[in-house]
Amino acid sequence: MTARKIPAISRPDKVLFPDDGITKADLAGYYRTMARRMLPQLRDRPLMLERFPDGIGGHGFMQKDVPDHFPDWVRRVELPKEGGTVSYPVADDTATLVYLAGQATITPHRFLSRADRPHHPDRLVFDLDPPGDDFAPVREAAHALHGLLDELELPSLVMTTGSRGLHVVVALDRRESFDAVRAFARAAADALVARRPDRFTTEARKKERGDRLYLDVQRNAYAQTAVTPYAVRARPGAPVAAPLSWEDLDDPALGARRWTLRDTDALLARNPWHDPPRPRSLRRARTLLDAPTP
Repeated sequence: MTARKIPAISRPDKVLFPDDGITKADLAGYYRTMARRMLPQLRDRPLMLERFPDGIGGHGFMQKDVPDHFPDWVRRVELPKEGGTVSYPVADDTATLVYLAGQATITPHRFLSRADRPHHPDRLVFDLDPPGDDFAPVREAAHALHGLLDELELPSLVMTTGSRGLHVVVALDRRESFDAVRAFARAAADALVARRPDRFTTEARKKERGDRLYLDVQRNAYAQTAVTPYAVRARPGAPVAAPLSWEDLDDPALGARRWTLRDTDALLARNPWHDPPRPRSLRRARTLLDAPTP
């Protein structure tokens, strides 16, 4: 298959990050360069686009439906919603990633399922944000969650969100529904809370959390999204959501915004997800989770 020609960017000198002088051309160039890492994380996944036509200091919005002016070669997938359907964009090639950047899409957020089986996720995500400004509790929670998932025979990956926290990701075999996956994720989070009730919580109400870290599993639902690995975030400095190794969490200087759009060479020099685990069933993990403690 012949690669699609990379589209020209309109108003390439438009500044999208005013404090940093980062332009639309810079954003498109980043996505073009990082496409080799991003496309395996994006193919066949419906997207929600976080767009800032006037830069991050102006009005931004989330867009699901593909606008009429998008070219025909941008792939769409029509999926159901209550009372109708939504035509989501899908970024299967570099040209689409660059085009979306040209439309001031700062961040593509991806489905946790693929277009052919949208109600059956192939990713489970735990979202870990700090209760305050200290990132140490996030690193602690991610390590604890990693240990629990290993006990449940579920290999996991970790990444910064480029915003405030970390995502811990498990690859699934797409056999179960979102409801079943979310129920398992909640049960696993509850098990971790039971071990450290002073440090972690699954309490959705902020006023009930205190200074405990919230183990958030609510992204595990149909039509919910999570930030795409290597995506730029709409924050000063243009931080990116960066895949990590588990050893990276041992660095006390690690933060959610450690890498930025300016760190392309460093991001390409690292490839902590080069050997991703194969997708797993939750059947064995559920049995292990439900087993009584000896």
